[in-house]
Amino acid sequence: MKISHIEHLGIAVKSIEEARPYYENVLGLTCYNIEVVEDQKVKTAFFKCGDTKIELLEPTCEESTIAKFIEKKGMGIHHIAFAVEDGVAHALAEAEGKGIQLIDKAPRKGAESLNIAFLHPKSTQGVLTELCEK
Repeated sequence: MKISHIEHLGIAVKSIEEARPYYENVLGLTCYNIEVVEDQKVKTAFFKCGDTKIELLEPTCEESTIAKFIEKKGMGIHHIAFAVEDGVAHALAEAEGKGIQLIDKAPRKGAESLNIAFLHPKSTQGVLTELCEK
């Protein structure tokens, strides 16, 4: 798998509107995109920080994986996303071939129209890992 850069860091929050002033007024970042990803039951807000993005993740319902994450672990870093140059499908096959447990067997659409897939933290040293491609 060929990783080009950290695409974004996903941060679970209870409310984007409550979290946004910290990122804008304290850190000086600008929110450039807010969208709802219906099939993931999440509202996202993106901030650019150099070549990397910060993605705030707000659950849109109690069944959301983000809501369950916050309930279990509290707000904070949820995942790290890497941009892959050789395609998400290829990266998934390579990771699975190396014994990594996959959450997604095939790429799916995520926020900002990226193709995404997740690797299970049980086999990634405890870090939920997202693979992304445009």
